[in-house]
Amino acid sequence: MVLEKIKALLADYTDVDVESITLDTAFADLGIDSLSVVEMVMELEDDLGVELELEEKVNTVGDFVKFVESKMA
Repeated sequence: MVLEKIKALLADYTDVDVESITLDTAFADLGIDSLSVVEMVMELEDDLGVELELEEKVNTVGDFVKFVESKMA
């Protein structure tokens, strides 16, 4: 569920095909900067009803998924 939401957000932000985004995809490869990550965090907070305080830099989709899932636990 989290991975699918993140992939959909990334596809919206980048116009990259959802199917080409994997856990190993780096945000830099998608042209995602830190401001975009913050915007996605805020959108995910609303979608998932959870508070996400981004304490560390996330570099890949997998890192971001792990971070969000840890906050939901």
